[in-house]
Amino acid sequence: MADWELRPASEDDVEPIAELRAVVLRADLERLGRYDEQRVRQRLRDGFTPAHSRVIEVDGAFAGCVSLRPSAGSRLLEHFYLAPHLQGGGIGTAVLRALLEQCDRDGIPVRLNVLRGSPARRLYERHGFTLETEDPVDAFMVREPAASTGDLPRTTPHDALLPRSG
Repeated sequence: MADWELRPASEDDVEPIAELRAVVLRADLERLGRYDEQRVRQRLRDGFTPAHSRVIEVDGAFAGCVSLRPSAGSRLLEHFYLAPHLQGGGIGTAVLRALLEQCDRDGIPVRLNVLRGSPARRLYERHGFTLETEDPVDAFMVREPAASTGDLPRTTPHDALLPRSG
């Protein structure tokens, strides 16, 4: 697996992230009959909050992003995108694991939505997410915090860069 790290996002990151979102979601949105070249980018711009977002860098270069936003007693995992050429190499799994370990330590459930039929759903299911509900476009999933993580080895030092509770 390539060397990766998380860094805090800034307003300057919104356009590269919007472009990555358009690339990553295109096939699934087209399959669902919902791809719109402008809308896919604008929805990211409208919902982007740098304070809760991290940029994924691989070997010092922009490779993706992830947000973990407080939401009604849980955290909402959103805008989790990784450049296509890096998918399947373990980076997304490592990033997700770091986020979930922090939420487990804080005792906070994590929620997300994923496009129906998206291969990303398998990643989330492997990490303990279960289906809450779905509509014609999205599957809404939740993962309760692990009962005890105190005895588990930490898999990555990257959690120091994650947004904290509050």
